[in-house]
Amino acid sequence: MFLHTMRRPWLVGAALVAAILLPAAGAAAAPPKHRPVPQAHPRLLGSLDELKVLARQRAGDYQRVAQVARAGDADDYSKVVSAGLVAAIEGDARLARQAKDVAMKYVGGPIKKGHVPFGHDLALCAFAYDLAHPQWSPAERAQFFDYMNRTVDANVESETHVFHNAWYGYKNWGIGLACYATYHENPRAPAILDALEDDYRKRAAPALELAGEGGGFAEGYYVHYWLYEWLVFCEAARRCDGTDYYALAPKFFRHRAIASAFEMYPGIGQYGSRRPAPMGDGGGRLFGGDRDKALAARRILVNYYRNDPEHQAVHAFNETTPRSSVGNYAHMDFLWRDPTVPKGDLAAWRRSHLSRGPGYVYARSSWDDDATWFFFKCGNRFTAHQHLDVGHFLLYKHAELVGDGGHYDEFGTRHDVNYHLRTIAHNALLVHDPAETWKNIRGRPAANDGGQSHAWRHHNGAFVDPDDWRKQYESAHIADLLAFEDRQSYLYVAGDCTRAYSPRKLEFWTRQIIFLRPGTVVIFDRVKTKDPAFQKTWLLQAMKPPVNQAPHLVVTNGKGRLFVQTLLPAKPQVRLCSGDDLYRYGGQSFPPSRNTGPAPECRIEVSPSSPAAVDYFLHVLTATDASVESVPPAAAAAQGSEVLVALGDVRIAFSTQRVGGRIERGGKQASLSETVRAGTE
Repeated sequence: MFLHTMRRPWLVGAALVAAILLPAAGAAAAPPKHRPVPQAHPRLLGSLDELKVLARQRAGDYQRVAQVARAGDADDYSKVVSAGLVAAIEGDARLARQAKDVAMKYVGGPIKKGHVPFGHDLALCAFAYDLAHPQWSPAERAQFFDYMNRTVDANVESETHVFHNAWYGYKNWGIGLACYATYHENPRAPAILDALEDDYRKRAAPALELAGEGGGFAEGYYVHYWLYEWLVFCEAARRCDGTDYYALAPKFFRHRAIASAFEMYPGIGQYGSRRPAPMGDGGGRLFGGDRDKALAARRILVNYYRNDPEHQAVHAFNETTPRSSVGNYAHMDFLWRDPTVPKGDLAAWRRSHLSRGPGYVYARSSWDDDATWFFFKCGNRFTAHQHLDVGHFLLYKHAELVGDGGHYDEFGTRHDVNYHLRTIAHNALLVHDPAETWKNIRGRPAANDGGQSHAWRHHNGAFVDPDDWRKQYESAHIADLLAFEDRQSYLYVAGDCTRAYSPRKLEFWTRQIIFLRPGTVVIFDRVKTKDPAFQKTWLLQAMKPPVNQAPHLVVTNGKGRLFVQTLLPAKPQVRLCSGDDLYRYGGQSFPPSRNTGPAPECRIEVSPSSPAAVDYFLHVLTATDASVESVPPAAAAAQGSEVLVALGDVRIAFSTQRVGGRIERGGKQASLSETVRAGTE
């Protein structure tokens, strides 16, 4: 399960209890609302008149909602929202009773506590209460208020880390919606809502600004699990009293739809869906509702920022998948797909994006569905759902070519701790110190993969909130993104990954990458170890085992193909780990307990043939259609304090003394420098 909320027990919990016990004081201390909450139901998704107008304007989507409402085979949440909407719009008492009866199963059930989706249950009941309000008897209403209040009381200290575990989606969206639904009838609702808003302003919004600047989020793939639900609550808050939660974290929300568009792999996949790229835990390898939630979340933010040209481009991107893939999610299309938003020129839109907070770089060769797609990660530590993967990158062309290794079989399993979250399962670097130990990763000791380290303080290793993060900045500051510059024909990125490793074994590791559009990636790594005997291993997670076609290794996956050429070290030792060897290292094997979907089938390991303190790794990766038989080889040569690369009409010089160099392409020369900017030339 991917769940709910977080409050600092000694601060936020006390504030919430005080607000509940002393509503007058809590109300006085809370920020003022913009306008009174309406008395009439429905109100969470709009007034009755507004919903009726929407049903006429979006007749096709509304008919699909009506089909779900009357079909009887939907999940409880989709059934309640769909039946509730149709019941309110058409005055259908039978459907209203059905929605209410589903909600009463939860109202009459046990009070859920902790790492379970109690917030989702509260949201379901809130929609049933709001949309089917006339069908609730006084006794049933009192039952709902009691269920709601006792659930809130039981979970004051549940999920208190704002960087971790979907705080926004799975706890407070339900609490907040229940408060707005019962605002004038449940005496405790206003005070609970004020405590929620206060906690969001003080802890959650700053966390979004810090770990989510630029629209990515350091928690990784989990953003696709929780964000849609939180945005639904934010929209209800704007409708009910004008509270604008987006305005409290603009560095995240203003860029989130843009980052989300860049996070989608090119091409239409299963059931007409677009798949988000894997980042950290989760990964969405198998089709699921998170793909539809990502689309709906972008739509909500596009509607909010509809006058912004970049969001108009995202709207054009959204319209390439005009309906949800899951039939029961028709209500998402009905509520959030607004065709009146002006469409931007997607083909002319920029092709790269930087999310500074988590240190994510996204790039594409174009916005066509056959584009080459690239991702690079070089950011700080915030939460346990992150992996030990600073310097990691991904590459996609028609299919995954360079992927994210291992399986998220469960949190903290033997495979998860020793492989899936470790550096060895990523496209990064190993530095093997035989004496290094990992004493505590997700509550258990781990094997020596030679990778990155982190001082886990407890089983999940997450920082509680931004204040806690800043107090422990030395342990959180594990990477520096040094360069990000897009000059249209190529993108240049660079990062210092040194601090992600134990200082006892690594002097420095810097990674520079040039994405030569449309499909070539040049990677230059400078590495110095404290002991020349510590073996360095460059890693590539290939989705399929490669074929040796000298000077390239060739990886073919579906309609995509990757040509891999190692130019440095000069006499590399190359090892292909697949089959039984894939999850084996140090004499132990760590296979997953279950298959979570398509994953890399071969780990390519490249090491120098002889020990040295300083080594350079230089690789050229070229992504093509599977029909391409060969690509031109690249050449490299050392000259003074530079490594020179020749590739077609491209000449690159990487400095061996620092991050930087120069590039010439098509007769145009430019420097490669430590510059982080989004400008294009």
